[in-house]
Amino acid sequence: MLPAYIQLVAKQTMKYYTIQPPKNLTDYVRFFWVLECEASEDKPYIHRSMADGCAELIFHYKGQFKELISANKVETSFTSGVHGQSHKFRRFSINQDFGILGVYLYPYAIPQLFSIASSELTNQMPDLTSLLGNRANELEEKIMLAADNLQRVKIISEFLENKLPQTKKSPPGIFATINHIIQTKGINNVEQLARQNFLSIRQFERNFKEFSGFRPKLFSRIIRFQSALSEYDNKGKPLTEIAYACGYYDQSHFIHDFKEFSGHYPKHYFSGKAEGAEYRDN
Repeated sequence: MLPAYIQLVAKQTMKYYTIQPPKNLTDYVRFFWVLECEASEDKPYIHRSMADGCAELIFHYKGQFKELISANKVETSFTSGVHGQSHKFRRFSINQDFGILGVYLYPYAIPQLFSIASSELTNQMPDLTSLLGNRANELEEKIMLAADNLQRVKIISEFLENKLPQTKKSPPGIFATINHIIQTKGINNVEQLARQNFLSIRQFERNFKEFSGFRPKLFSRIIRFQSALSEYDNKGKPLTEIAYACGYYDQSHFIHDFKEFSGHYPKHYFSGKAEGAEYRDN
């Protein structure tokens, strides 16, 4: 039986659940997540990653995906690496059973933990070696050989905890502002946020992009879109209500952003038949 702090949902061959981070990592890690599924040549699984303001560490401890670049181009994805914050959607396919462990990070965790600007990872998916050098092989091997996902979470947590003393302090105001936008689901005023940080709009946007990977207006749009995605369980709610609840001023604005960031029209996504949304039904 799984511990109570794991929220588990399962249906047939797919299993998705989240695990909360240790207390001393909660400023950097939003949560850990696990996705496991059966797949085959006859029944491949297609995963769609959508625009997100937060980066993720990804470990494929079972199976390996291929990215569907275009109708005629397919590339093998990494075994472990980083899925940077992105304003694009991407598609991946696998025809064998798989298991993935993700570490869902706050945007400013990247410069704090890995000493690089978040903007360097925007729309990028570097493998773990590109980020960590030779230490990546040791960490990846420990993850692959771990007995279960609780052990994997422990390994990654210890690795991240060991990096905390090495980080340098950065402007806390920007961190708090990024977190405020996430918590308020992207409904905010950029000029007001700049004033709260005692910065000009230009200075504020430059600092914000360094630690989030995006300019504040685009970041807010992506967070607003993510809040709309979270309404998936309310598929019976009218789309106009979802749009207004998530801060969209009109239906056309909602449809435009949703299509740009997910590749789906809202009506199709909330029908429960959209590609890459199957895990939300478990």
